[in-house]
This record gives sequence, C-alpha cells and structure tokens, in this order.
Amino acid sequence: MTVDEAYDRCTEITRAEARNFYFGFILLPRERRRGIHALYAFSRLCDDSVDGADGQAEKEAAVAARRRDVDAAYAGTVPAGDPVLVALADAIRRFGIPREPMDALVDGVAMDLDTRRYDDWPALKTYCDRVAGAVGVLSLHVFGFRNPAAVGHAEDLGVAMQVVNIMRDVAEDADRDRIYLPADEMAAHGVSDDDILAGRMSPAMHDLMAGQAQRARDYFASGHELLPLLDLRARMCVQMLAALYEDILARLSERGFDYTQGRVSLSGRRKASLMVRSIARAITTRPR
Repeated sequence: MTVDEAYDRCTEITRAEARNFYFGFILLPRERRRGIHALYAFSRLCDDSVDGADGQAEKEAAVAARRRDVDAAYAGTVPAGDPVLVALADAIRRFGIPREPMDALVDGVAMDLDTRRYDDWPALKTYCDRVAGAVGVLSLHVFGFRNPAAVGHAEDLGVAMQVVNIMRDVAEDADRDRIYLPADEMAAHGVSDDDILAGRMSPAMHDLMAGQAQRARDYFASGHELLPLLDLRARMCVQMLAALYEDILARLSERGFDYTQGRVSLSGRRKASLMVRSIARAITTRPR
C-alpha cells in the first residue's frame, strides 16, 4: 500500500463517518487536509475500540492495541498494509506532531472502559481534554502555528465541541448506560440518573442543559481566539468547524434542549450557507 492510497482510505473514512468534520476541513490545502483525515481516522479507530467491541476483555485488548499503534507510528514501524497507521505515521513525520496529545487521546478513550458517570465538571473536563482538546492540539500541528498561545485556544475549541456532542448525544449515550453530565450539577437541578435513562424531559433538565450550553459558549469564546493565530486557509476551516457546532448548539437551544426529539443534524444547504459566512469572517479577521 502506498502512502497516497493510505491517505485516500482515511479520507473515505472521514467522509463516511464524520460529515461535519469532513466538511469543516474541505478548504484546507490537500496535504494538510489529508493529515487531518489521518488524525480523524485514527481517532475513529480509538472510539471503535470501546464502542464497537463486544465484551470488556475485548475492549481492553483493543485499547491496548491502540497504544501499540501509537508506539509503532512514532517509531516508524507500522504494518505496511494498515492504511490508517501508514497515513498516521506519515502525518506525524510530515507535520512534526508531538506524542503527548496522541497518548492523551488514547487515555481519554480508555476512560470509557470503566467510567460511566462523572462527579463534577473538573472530572468531565479531564475526559473532554483528552478526547477532544488533544485532537485540537494534534490538528493545530497540521495547520501550522507560531504563537504558543494557539495551543490553549485549540484545546478550548475542542472542549467546546465535545460539550456540544455531549448535549446532542444524551439519549444515545443513555442507551449505553453512560451519562456525560456532571453529577453534582444534575443533583443541584434535581435531575436523577433514572430521569435521563428513562428519557424524561423536564424544566429541571432544561435548566441543566442550559448550563452546559453556556459552558460551551464560554469555551467557544476562547476557541475563537485561535483564528487570528492561523493562516487564512486554516482560519477558514476552523471557523467553519466552529460555526457548524455553534449552529448545532443553537438548534438544541431552539428545541428547548429536548434530547428526546432525536439527534440534531444540519442539512447540506445549511452547511453551505455556514461555509460562505465562515469564509467571509475568516477573510475579515486580522491575523496576529
């Protein structure tokens, strides 16, 4: 398998499994876009290690395999026939991607092996930092940056998008007996595990979700500070991705955060409209 073939396979995975993610980075130059696709394909492989495997032993073995995959990717010893790892190893070398956030990503996925509830926001933020903030930092190295402040803003943007994912997927996660809402905030609003698992929407649940929405907005505000620190093409793509998730957040708010109404999704026409606006905003953003 050639490196080009490996990247092509990662692009296929991204297009099929993450339409928003794929659409958000469509304006990147080809080399960097392929690097992002390699990162996504590996992160998807990590997710499937805990969501796709059947039993606990199989899940633990799959996560252990992902740790070995990271070792191989950084050592340059990946199997020649594995498209995701071939592309990932090339991206690591090509863009100088550091190992620490890659390890953090696998650590975050491993949390899903035995953690189904989170006591408070600090505990949940650790998870968000690993499964999303780390991806923001990995992606940042593909974009290219000079100002070290970009790292923190990339982490915050990833956290903002993960909070939106959590809000959008409450029902889906409940089907797996997982609740990614801080337990202390649930208790403060009078929302129980049983309420969420049974799909009971209430004014208390609305208020709880409204608090998560404000948290996401606060992290988006920091994430937007990343834009002036990127070149134009990367800026357009990051603005586009942020706009997609902020629009999902707005639609969740419009439906009163009722997670029983089904998963929020955006039409192709809406995404195209957001792309035009994002390009315009990126162009008018003064770089720093």
